[in-house]
This record gives sequence, structure tokens and C-alpha cells, in this order.
Amino acid sequence: MTANNGTLKRRLTAIVVADVVGYSQQMAEDEEGTFTRVRALMHDEIPGYVHRHDGRVVKNTGDGIVAEFLSAVEAVRCGVAIQAYLASPERPSPGLSLRMGINFGDIIVDGDGDVFGDGVNVAARLEQIAAPGGICLSAKVHEEVRAGLQLPFEYCGDFLLKNIPRPVAVYSLIHRPDGPAPSIGAETSGSNTPSILVRPFVSTGGVEPYFSEGFTEDVITELTRFTQLSVASYHTSMRLKDVDLPKLVSDIGLDFELAGRIRRMGKRIRLSCELVDATSGGDVWAEHYDSDDQDIFDVQDELVRKIVGTVIGRLKAAGAEKARRKPPANLAAYECVLRGNALPLGDLASEAEARQWYQRAIDLDPTYGRAYAKLAHYKQLEWFRDMGSSDALLDEAHAIAKKAVALSPNDPVCLNILGWVLLHRRDFDVAAQLYARALYLNPNDPEQVSYLGTLYTFCGEPDRAMQWFERAQVLDPLYEPSWYWPFRGIAHFIAGRPEPALVALSRSSTMPTWVTAYMAASSSALGRESDAKLYAARVLAGTPSFSCSRFVAKEPYRLEEDRATLLKGLLAAGLPN
Repeated sequence: MTANNGTLKRRLTAIVVADVVGYSQQMAEDEEGTFTRVRALMHDEIPGYVHRHDGRVVKNTGDGIVAEFLSAVEAVRCGVAIQAYLASPERPSPGLSLRMGINFGDIIVDGDGDVFGDGVNVAARLEQIAAPGGICLSAKVHEEVRAGLQLPFEYCGDFLLKNIPRPVAVYSLIHRPDGPAPSIGAETSGSNTPSILVRPFVSTGGVEPYFSEGFTEDVITELTRFTQLSVASYHTSMRLKDVDLPKLVSDIGLDFELAGRIRRMGKRIRLSCELVDATSGGDVWAEHYDSDDQDIFDVQDELVRKIVGTVIGRLKAAGAEKARRKPPANLAAYECVLRGNALPLGDLASEAEARQWYQRAIDLDPTYGRAYAKLAHYKQLEWFRDMGSSDALLDEAHAIAKKAVALSPNDPVCLNILGWVLLHRRDFDVAAQLYARALYLNPNDPEQVSYLGTLYTFCGEPDRAMQWFERAQVLDPLYEPSWYWPFRGIAHFIAGRPEPALVALSRSSTMPTWVTAYMAASSSALGRESDAKLYAARVLAGTPSFSCSRFVAKEPYRLEEDRATLLKGLLAAGLPN
């Protein structure tokens, strides 16, 4: 049979592959009873569910079934309904459970109605890793259904499936898949890469929590420079700080844990820490360091070197000679920046106080690049919120951010903030170079990866942006800073997908004016007029001077059609021009 005889067709469809768990063993124990129960399930019970969800049974494999659905939503609904039916104690086929895999893609259909191709193969491999009673679905399916189905999808990481030449991002329903979960950083580092979680350092003896948390974040950032390590992000470190070590080993495949305490003794600081083998729970080493004010940064470098040298054993090959960011000249300036960082974004009084701390850090150390960068960011935020026509604050932010990079050219924070300011000045090419440089310095940092998603969103490539956002969560499945989901929502909105845009925007942990404005525009694009009016009212309640034209002009879109899409949605929601 060939494609030339007209019997082969291609179409985009959802494929469900299901298989009975433990079929061979059950046949060995009770051949006739198992055969009768499985036959009834496959021939009498499951086809009814498939037909009710507008699907087609492609073939029955004895202990399994392959079905085709034109709608990914109906495919998932059907799978969930079947698994719920089998979990019911009243079912007529007791003792049977299914694994299911669902994929959405282009397939080949022959003249007899059978289906072939990569789309079918991926579904079959997903079924093989699914847990008994569970469903595994590809990222393609998840993308199609997550806005329309309020189900507890769980992201499980990228899996290398048998005979599939590329990693497949896997989501699960009901139960997580069997087999080892991908470790933190699996997407870029490989399955043999040791993973490490840095617990937030504990403050004792007069040390404020902001100092210990800031020190922890800096240690994590430095560790992400080494591509031979898989490092949990600072956000994940904070989320997992109270989770027991055995659970971390089972849930994320953790190899090492670093924990420590910081205490102040007069003018000196003592750092006590231990590196633990997560599997055995035994200490790999334990150290304590006493330092004067400035020595704390030498201690930080020594700690990073020892972790890397112990865990991967090849310090120089791991990239220890890469350029490092320049530390501040004194501890007081460092503490000022940490104090500013600890204050919440979005609260105007807190932001004003943070700006004072950053300025104080600059006064104490005029060569401290990160202090300039953070001050520049807050100047840019102040400009963005102002509905006036002046760009003086943006120009000021630009000058300060340039100085930050001149002082600390290897600090990703400085590079990213200057890149962000340049986006708003429409200097897209230089901004892209800065983001790329920051990623090069910290290739395993999900924050640097997701910043590329932000860049491509505003550069008119939302689908490419989504790949970077997804990659950040592959590096660290728990990575969800406050801005992460709203920016994913913007990417969906610009791509013409208002439903998933609204879902992502609603996951924002805070609701600043700009997030609510995009929710209003997304609702109006969906024809949900009452919701759009409600969000518009919230925008005006928070920012009475809100102007659609000014807001849209400040959004750093490269393409005028993207800016026009946003303006149309805002005006349709009833916001003033």
C-alpha cells in the first residue's frame, strides 16, 4: 500500500491508548475469568464511553484499546470518565485497572481506518509510563485542554520515551507516572547530573532573616553557573524548606542537600553548614567559617567551590574559572540591598523604602553594581505606573542600569535589568544580547531561562516564548515567582489564545493593575462582557488615571499589531483611552 493509491490520509487528532495493568499475571492466575472480564471491558464497556465523547475505537488489542478523538478535550474527558468508572466499587469488571496515554498530533490513517505515525507512538509510550489507574498526556494535549478543563494536571518533567528521539514533556492526571521522576535540571543536564537543594540558611544570634535568605539566594545563583550541577531555584528552596529529606528523594530524585546557620558575634559572622547525601542521610562534610564583614564574600566563594568540588569532583572543568560577579566593598552595602530585596513589590510605600535602601548601598559603596541595578529597576517601575507622557524616569533608569553593568559586567541581575529597561526603550537587539549573556553565565538558572520567554513575548514570538517558559519549569518544576504566570498569560494573549491567557493571568499571586488590565482585555476578546467590565472597574479602582493609549505605549512590544491587539481588547472592556 502506498500514499499514491489514495488509501492513506493524514489528519490532526487526539489518540488515546489504554492497556490493562498486570494482564499476563492475571491470565496465569485465572485464565478464563480474566479473559471474560477483559473482553467485557474492551468490547462492551469502554466503547460506550468512547462513542459518548464523539470518539472512534480504532482497534482492540485484546488487553488494550486505541481510540481516536477529533477533540483533545473530549479525549481527556473520556479518559477521566473511564478511570472514574473503573475506580468505582460498583463496576461489573472488578479487579481491572488501566494505564492510559493521550497525545495530540498529526497521524496517518490507512484505508482500513487504522492509525500510524509519531502521534500514535507517543501516545503508546505515554501509556507505558502511566501509573495504574492514571493518565499521562503530552504537553500538546495539556496545551489544548488546560483552559477548558478544570482538572488537577500535574507537570512531571521531560521523559525520554522508548524509540522517541526527543524528550517529551509529560503531564499526569489522577496518579503520577511510574518510574523515576526527572531530577531538577534534567532538561539541560542529563540523567546523571547530581542534583542539590540549598535549604534557606537559618538566622541566629542577631542575624535578620532577610540577610540569611539573601545569602541563600546568592549561593544558589552562584551554583547555577556550573552546568554539571542541577540546582533547585531559590523559589523552590523556599517552598520546600519544611519538606522532609526522604520525601524530597522520592519526589524529585534529590542527591544532595546543603543546610546551614548564620549567626552574628559582635562584628564577626559565623557560618555553619553541612552537605548531606540525600539518599543515605549521612553527612558528606560539615564546616564552620568565621569572618569579618568583608570576608563573608570570600566565605561564600569558598563554600561554592567546596560544594562543586565535592559533588562533581572536577572543579576547574566545571567552569569555576568563569567570570564571577564583583562583590560589594563592604557588608553594610550588601545588607542594604538585601533589606530592599526583602520588601514586597507592588506596595508603593514598600517600594519607596526599598529605593532608599538601594541608594544607601550606593552611598556606602559607589562601586556596587547590583545596588545601581536594583535602583534602576524601581525607577523603571515608577515610570511604568505613571500615566503621564514624560519619559524622564525611564531615561534615569537607563543611565543607572548602564552604570550597573559597567561596574558589574558579569552579574546576571545587572544584565537582566539593563535588558528590561532597553526593551522599554525599544532597543530590542541590545536587550537580547544582554539576556543571552546572563543566560550564558547562569545556564541552569530557571530565572534566566524564563527571562528569555519574556524577551520573545515582546519581540513578537509568543510560541517561542512559551518554549522558554516551559523550559524553566523543566529545570525546576516548582519554579513559580509572582511574575511567571502573568507573563505566560501575556504570551498566550498576543498569540491569540485569550482563554489560556486568562487562566494563566488568574494564577498570579498578586494582582497589580497591569495583570488586571490584561484580564480585562482577555475577557473582552472572549466576549465575556460582564467579566471584562468587572476587571476594568478594578483597574480604575487601583489606578484612577489609567489610560489605554498610555498603557499600551509603555508596553515594550516590537510589533505594532501586538500593541493594536492589546489596545482593542482594553477599549472593548470599557477602559478609557
